[in-house]
Amino acid sequence: MGFFTAARQGRKDDAELGKGLWRRAHDRFHRGLDRYHQVLEGVEDDQLYAELVEVANELAALLERVRAVCVEAQRRSPSEGLDIPGALAGVHRSLSKAGNSLATTAEAAAMLRLAVGPVPVGAASVRRRAESVFEQVADAERRLVEDAAGQQGENIPG
Repeated sequence: MGFFTAARQGRKDDAELGKGLWRRAHDRFHRGLDRYHQVLEGVEDDQLYAELVEVANELAALLERVRAVCVEAQRRSPSEGLDIPGALAGVHRSLSKAGNSLATTAEAAAMLRLAVGPVPVGAASVRRRAESVFEQVADAERRLVEDAAGQQGENIPG
Protein backbone atom coordinates (compact mmCIF):
# COMPACT_ATOMS: atom_id res chain seq x y z
CA MET A 1 0.00 0.00 0.00
CA GLY A 2 1.49 3.34 -1.02
CA PHE A 3 1.88 6.31 1.28
CA PHE A 4 -1.08 8.26 -0.11
CA THR A 5 -3.30 5.19 -0.22
CA ALA A 6 -2.47 4.47 3.42
CA ALA A 7 -3.17 8.09 4.40
CA ARG A 8 -6.53 8.02 2.60
CA GLN A 9 -7.44 4.73 4.25
CA GLY A 10 -6.46 6.14 7.64
CA ARG A 11 -8.78 9.13 7.18
CA LYS A 12 -11.59 6.82 6.06
CA ASP A 13 -11.01 4.61 9.10
CA ASP A 14 -11.04 7.66 11.39
CA ALA A 15 -14.36 8.78 9.90
CA GLU A 16 -16.02 5.34 10.02
CA LEU A 17 -14.41 3.74 13.08
CA GLY A 18 -13.38 6.72 15.18
CA LYS A 19 -10.14 6.68 17.11
CA GLY A 20 -11.29 4.79 20.16
CA LEU A 21 -12.59 1.43 21.17
CA TRP A 22 -14.18 0.30 17.90
CA ARG A 23 -11.13 1.29 15.86
CA ARG A 24 -8.89 -0.68 18.20
CA ALA A 25 -11.12 -3.77 17.94
CA HIS A 26 -11.05 -3.60 14.15
CA ASP A 27 -7.31 -2.95 13.94
CA ARG A 28 -6.54 -5.78 16.35
CA PHE A 29 -8.47 -8.22 14.19
CA HIS A 30 -6.69 -6.92 11.10
CA ARG A 31 -3.27 -7.38 12.76
CA GLY A 32 -4.22 -10.94 13.71
CA LEU A 33 -5.00 -11.69 10.07
CA ASP A 34 -1.66 -10.19 9.03
CA ARG A 35 0.13 -12.39 11.58
CA TYR A 36 -1.64 -15.50 10.33
CA HIS A 37 -0.64 -14.72 6.74
CA GLN A 38 2.96 -14.12 7.80
CA VAL A 39 3.03 -17.60 9.32
CA LEU A 40 1.94 -19.07 5.98
CA GLU A 41 5.09 -17.78 4.31
CA GLY A 42 7.26 -20.34 6.09
CA VAL A 43 5.15 -23.48 5.57
CA GLU A 44 7.06 -25.97 3.41
CA ASP A 45 4.62 -28.93 3.39
CA ASP A 46 2.34 -28.42 0.36
CA GLN A 47 -0.66 -30.26 1.79
CA LEU A 48 -0.46 -28.42 5.12
CA TYR A 49 0.01 -25.12 3.27
CA ALA A 50 -3.14 -25.75 1.23
CA GLU A 51 -5.15 -26.47 4.39
CA LEU A 52 -3.81 -23.38 6.15
CA VAL A 53 -4.52 -21.18 3.11
CA GLU A 54 -8.12 -22.39 3.09
CA VAL A 55 -8.48 -21.36 6.73
CA ALA A 56 -6.74 -18.05 5.94
CA ASN A 57 -9.25 -17.27 3.20
CA GLU A 58 -12.19 -18.01 5.49
CA LEU A 59 -10.72 -15.83 8.24
CA ALA A 60 -9.99 -13.02 5.78
CA ALA A 61 -13.65 -13.03 4.74
CA LEU A 62 -14.52 -12.18 8.36
CA LEU A 63 -12.66 -8.85 8.21
CA GLU A 64 -15.48 -7.19 6.27
CA ARG A 65 -18.01 -8.44 8.81
CA VAL A 66 -15.88 -7.23 11.72
CA ARG A 67 -15.54 -3.83 10.07
CA ALA A 68 -19.32 -3.62 9.53
CA VAL A 69 -19.94 -4.39 13.23
CA CYS A 70 -17.36 -1.82 14.33
CA VAL A 71 -18.70 0.87 11.97
CA GLU A 72 -22.25 0.33 13.21
CA ALA A 73 -21.12 0.25 16.84
CA GLN A 74 -19.23 3.53 16.30
CA ARG A 75 -22.35 5.03 14.73
CA ARG A 76 -24.50 4.03 17.72
CA SER A 77 -21.99 4.67 20.49
CA PRO A 78 -19.17 6.88 19.21
CA SER A 79 -15.87 6.21 20.92
CA GLU A 80 -12.77 8.33 20.99
CA GLY A 81 -11.39 6.65 24.11
CA LEU A 82 -11.33 3.25 25.74
CA ASP A 83 -14.55 3.44 27.74
CA ILE A 84 -16.86 0.56 26.85
CA PRO A 85 -20.47 1.69 26.35
CA GLY A 86 -22.78 -0.36 28.57
CA ALA A 87 -25.34 -1.12 25.88
CA LEU A 88 -22.69 -2.53 23.53
CA ALA A 89 -20.44 -4.17 26.10
CA GLY A 90 -21.38 -7.63 24.80
CA VAL A 91 -20.52 -6.61 21.25
CA HIS A 92 -17.13 -5.37 22.38
CA ARG A 93 -16.52 -8.51 24.44
CA SER A 94 -17.28 -10.74 21.44
CA LEU A 95 -15.00 -8.69 19.17
CA SER A 96 -12.24 -8.80 21.77
CA LYS A 97 -12.58 -12.57 22.10
CA ALA A 98 -12.51 -12.91 18.30
CA GLY A 99 -9.23 -10.96 18.19
CA ASN A 100 -7.75 -13.17 20.92
CA SER A 101 -8.91 -16.33 19.19
CA LEU A 102 -7.45 -15.15 15.91
CA ALA A 103 -4.10 -14.63 17.63
CA THR A 104 -4.18 -18.18 19.04
CA THR A 105 -5.14 -19.47 15.59
CA ALA A 106 -2.03 -17.83 14.14
CA GLU A 107 -0.01 -19.30 16.99
CA ALA A 108 -1.36 -22.79 16.26
CA ALA A 109 -0.43 -22.38 12.60
CA ALA A 110 3.08 -21.29 13.62
CA MET A 111 3.44 -24.39 15.79
CA LEU A 112 2.47 -26.58 12.83
CA ARG A 113 4.96 -24.76 10.64
CA LEU A 114 7.71 -25.61 13.10
CA ALA A 115 6.72 -29.28 13.35
CA VAL A 116 9.37 -31.75 12.27
CA GLY A 117 8.16 -34.32 9.76
CA PRO A 118 4.64 -34.83 8.45
CA VAL A 119 1.75 -33.57 10.57
CA PRO A 120 -0.62 -36.55 11.02
CA VAL A 121 -3.82 -34.56 11.57
CA GLY A 122 -3.03 -31.68 9.25
CA ALA A 123 -4.46 -28.35 10.24
CA ALA A 124 -7.16 -29.74 12.56
CA SER A 125 -5.89 -27.75 15.56
CA VAL A 126 -5.86 -24.55 13.51
CA ARG A 127 -9.34 -25.26 12.16
CA ARG A 128 -10.63 -25.81 15.72
CA ARG A 129 -9.26 -22.47 16.86
CA ALA A 130 -10.57 -20.72 13.75
CA GLU A 131 -14.07 -22.04 14.51
CA SER A 132 -14.11 -20.02 17.72
CA VAL A 133 -13.22 -16.88 15.72
CA PHE A 134 -16.21 -17.50 13.41
CA GLU A 135 -18.50 -18.06 16.41
CA GLN A 136 -17.36 -14.92 18.20
CA VAL A 137 -17.79 -12.70 15.14
CA ALA A 138 -21.28 -14.15 14.64
CA ASP A 139 -21.98 -13.49 18.34
CA ALA A 140 -20.92 -9.84 17.95
CA GLU A 141 -23.26 -9.49 14.97
CA ARG A 142 -26.11 -11.12 16.89
CA ARG A 143 -25.59 -8.88 19.90
CA LEU A 144 -25.58 -5.79 17.68
CA VAL A 145 -28.91 -6.85 16.13
CA GLU A 146 -30.37 -7.59 19.57
CA ASP A 147 -29.31 -4.15 20.79
CA ALA A 148 -31.00 -2.52 17.79
CA ALA A 149 -34.18 -4.53 18.41
CA GLY A 150 -34.11 -3.52 22.08
CA GLN A 151 -33.74 0.15 21.17
CA GLN A 152 -36.66 -0.06 18.76
CA GLY A 153 -38.81 -1.68 21.43
CA GLU A 154 -38.04 1.20 23.78
CA ASN A 155 -39.15 3.73 21.15
CA ILE A 156 -42.58 2.16 20.56
CA PRO A 157 -45.23 4.22 22.36
CA GLY A 158 -47.16 2.08 24.80
